[in-house]
Amino acid sequence: MQLDDITLPDDLLWINEFQWNPVEQNIDRSLTGALMIQEGALTYGRPITLTGSGEAGWVSRLTVKALLALSKSAGATMRLTLSDGRNYSVVFDRSNGAPVEAEQVMTAAYPTDDDFYFLTLRLLTVEPA
Repeated sequence: MQLDDITLPDDLLWINEFQWNPVEQNIDRSLTGALMIQEGALTYGRPITLTGSGEAGWVSRLTVKALLALSKSAGATMRLTLSDGRNYSVVFDRSNGAPVEAEQVMTAAYPTDDDFYFLTLRLLTVEPA
């Protein structure tokens, strides 16, 4: 798995893959009480949350630092390539918390770049899938 030139572990899980609805719907009532339904296809903005779980998806501190550096660029569009070959043009999703979260697997007061972290990445697609 790749995010631009940063290699990510192939066992990161896309935890919200099937929670997105590609059709937006608005329901309202007219002054006569009639039901008005408007629907439209969403072309992008699909959330992609990648995370590790238990023994899966660990990344080095060096990778976390590279992701944090990448996240400091406002409006940067990146190419996400999943392990199965699917590609998405994405930006960091800052609307639901930090776009990059990392927690030490084994806590250390002075971690090195080789120490491992649990990772959560929050992304949004910016082109039609």
